[in-house]
Amino acid sequence: MDAAPIGVVGTGYVGLVSAVCFAHLGHDVVCMDVDEGKIAKLERGEVPIYEPGLEKLMADNAARLSYTTSYDALLEHCRILFIAVDTPPSPSGDADLSRVQHAVREIAERGGQRLLVMKSTVPVGTGEKVMADLEALGVTGITYASNPEFLREGAAIQDFLEPDRIVVGCFRDEDGAAVEALYRGIDTEVVRTSVPTAEMVKYASNAFLATKISFINEIANVCEQVGADVRTVARGMGLDHRIGPHFLQAGIGYGGSCFPKDVQALKQLAGNTGYHFQLLNAVIEVNALQKRRVVGKLKERLGTLRGTTVALLGLTFKPNTDDLREAASIVLAGRLIHEGAKVTAYDPMLDAGDHPLFPGVVICEEPFEALAGADAAVLVTEWSEFGRLDWAAATSVMTRPLLIDGRNFIDPAAAAEAGLEYEGIGLGGELRAPIVR
Repeated sequence: MDAAPIGVVGTGYVGLVSAVCFAHLGHDVVCMDVDEGKIAKLERGEVPIYEPGLEKLMADNAARLSYTTSYDALLEHCRILFIAVDTPPSPSGDADLSRVQHAVREIAERGGQRLLVMKSTVPVGTGEKVMADLEALGVTGITYASNPEFLREGAAIQDFLEPDRIVVGCFRDEDGAAVEALYRGIDTEVVRTSVPTAEMVKYASNAFLATKISFINEIANVCEQVGADVRTVARGMGLDHRIGPHFLQAGIGYGGSCFPKDVQALKQLAGNTGYHFQLLNAVIEVNALQKRRVVGKLKERLGTLRGTTVALLGLTFKPNTDDLREAASIVLAGRLIHEGAKVTAYDPMLDAGDHPLFPGVVICEEPFEALAGADAAVLVTEWSEFGRLDWAAATSVMTRPLLIDGRNFIDPAAAAEAGLEYEGIGLGGELRAPIVR
């Protein structure tokens, strides 16, 4: 095991969780970020993101963690450097690698013998391009490996310490061995492969999971037409070991920082090579249309939405995170306001008041405030507290007790008993409340 500290560039969800977990495994870790405010918080022991268990794990391993905004300080002792910066989508749909390129350039300019390990999700071919660029600059002391992350927000610590697999792509066997050694103590299968293959494993994994989500949402839409229950359909499918139960929960589509951009980036990558990835076109289209179907359900029951009040319950893209990137709530809120509705909202991770991602939306301090006077509510994020909510009391404060359950989170029978006019996703036949105008 390399005795020198590990360096981690970028302290977002992936970088910070990886750094803290590596510290938990016994390594000294130097975390570097250009955001001075974020580093100042970390130095005070404050976690700038919400991830269950991260604050305690960081405190438990504080002696092995240090923080800096300086590349010079980072490189003073670190030989192995994990790059964990953001790679957002560019206007063309390709991944924006400007932050990756900046980090590589800063490291290259300072010289030394380094192993760059790419944690950021980057297009296939990035590793080869980085090495070509370094060679063109005359930099000879830097080598490269790919070590893609498979962390789910809300369960990231478990995913790091108890992973399904660890993927390591390398140009040199000794670099792959060095990266693999850092995970000593974790019992799982290690996939050692080439850099391009490791890069593709990440994209292919996310694209397949997104495909499962869009597929079950299409099945849900058909279920509504033929009177079937998509929950039971999904259970029956998932019991087949060839299919499995994961990611077969019908709803209003996927979001977050990974699936939307990675599916789009893989589609764009294929297109750049001359291949038309038709399946991913459909996956993306279905995901976009699924949110519009919720607006359609509201119109079907309320008629025009102009002058109505609609409460959104949950705004983050999934529970147990504060991440709003590509959240379905952003699209829903914008569409509802365009239709002339007043939109109120509540999410346990967001403060009451205005929010730049939700112009015109009244964000409330607690759910009953958001529901007061509402003509309908849409359950967008399945936070556990909505399962414990007194829905009978909720009906008494709403103008009309209509609930569109975008995650099939509330039991339809319990909803009916509470007096709700309930509609889920893919719940056809008797499970669908009669339409009352």
